[in-house]
Parts: sequence; structure tokens; C-alpha cells
Amino acid sequence: MRYRRILLKMSGEVLKGTHDSGLCPEALDKYANEVKRLTDAGVQVAVVVGGGNIIRGRELAEIGIARTTADQMGMLGTVINGLALQHALEKLGVYTRLQSAIGMHEVAEPYIRRRAVRHLEKGRVVLFVAGTGSPLFSTDTAAALRAVEIDAEVFIKGTMVDGVYTADPNKVPDARRYVQLTYQEAIEKNLRVLDGTAFALCREHKMAIIVCDITVEGRLLEVLRGTAPHTVVKDFTNSVLE
Repeated sequence: MRYRRILLKMSGEVLKGTHDSGLCPEALDKYANEVKRLTDAGVQVAVVVGGGNIIRGRELAEIGIARTTADQMGMLGTVINGLALQHALEKLGVYTRLQSAIGMHEVAEPYIRRRAVRHLEKGRVVLFVAGTGSPLFSTDTAAALRAVEIDAEVFIKGTMVDGVYTADPNKVPDARRYVQLTYQEAIEKNLRVLDGTAFALCREHKMAIIVCDITVEGRLLEVLRGTAPHTVVKDFTNSVLE
């Protein structure tokens, strides 16, 4: 394996499966199996999952709910997803720990960096929920922050496309995929790999970012072995197109 410790960022949308919203048992089992494949291969895995399948703070703010309150509601949505994914993982025999940035001791451990690292060293999957614990920050930013804090070797953004393209591949048939992409080119071309704050954190701390498709069975493990298409964003001297 090319990486020993990873931070996987999953959108909440992937957990709704074919449903319009909420949680899909089949989707939960699918992604739990993807994570188990990694742990079986000896990878230390931390996960940040969004809450968009349940609630979006930004959308609530647009209908008149105070932005701070709306974001707090969104953070609670990530806790629900984290609990669901934890259950799916433990059904497979994967040891997990749920750590929340918002105090809720009956539900999850508080986020403590040293404790999280120790869990990873013992082979447990650590699920980080409730974002950063503060409003106005996205789960991308929370994931980037945790990746830096736990000394992850790579930040993996799991999406429904197999990397970063020169244009939207669903709209532009001849769009090309970047094999490797420099931080600078991502900024100059506004490729929106992550939100601005998350991207700045990764760039400042030289955290490599992998963008890949996690909807294909077994794909995540193949990406970490370097045998499946993806994009690596890093402080390369130049970008490379497929």
C-alpha cells in the first residue's frame, strides 16, 4: 500500500443510495465494506462524513434560519450519519470509535487528537463527526483539519467521478482527467478540488489530496494501490493530464 494512514472524506449523499434523502441500508453496507477492505490491507482509516442526505445548513439559512443555528443543525446530521456508518462497520467486525467535536458523551467520545491517533494505531476506524464544532465551516474544512492533526499521509475526497477534469466530463465529452495536479494550477483554474479554507489548509501543510470515485466496488483499495484512475493534488512541479 502506498499510504499507511488516510483521512477519507465522504459526502452524506452517497449514504442515501437510490433514495431521495435519508439513509439507505444497502449504501451503508456498501461503504462499510469499502472501508473494511482498507483495514484488512493494513491501512489506518479515519473518516469524515457529511450530512447532506439529512440536512444542509446552508439551505436552512436560505429559508431564514440563522446561519449559526442552521450550521449546528447540519453538524448534528453528520452525527446521525456517523452513528449509522459505525453500526454498519461493526456488523462486519471492524472496531470503531466515534469522536464528536460537539460534546455528547452518551453518544460519542469527545474529539481528542492523541486519543484518535492511538485508536488508529490499534487498528480502529475513527469516525469524526460534528464538523469542527463551530459554525461557518464545511465538512471539507473539518476533514482537512483532522487530516493535518492526525498526521494522515493523504486526504482522500471520495466522489462520484474518477478525478479532477479540465471541464465537467458530463457536459464536455473531450474533457481530460488530471493524473497529477499542482496546488497552483488548481487555484489558477478554479478547479474547486475542495472548498477554499480546506484547500488552503492542505496546501499550507503539504497534505496530498486524492480525488477518486468511491461508488465502484473495490475502487478505493485499487486507488491506494495505484491501479485505478484518480487525481493526486500535491506540490508537484507541474501538472500531468491523462
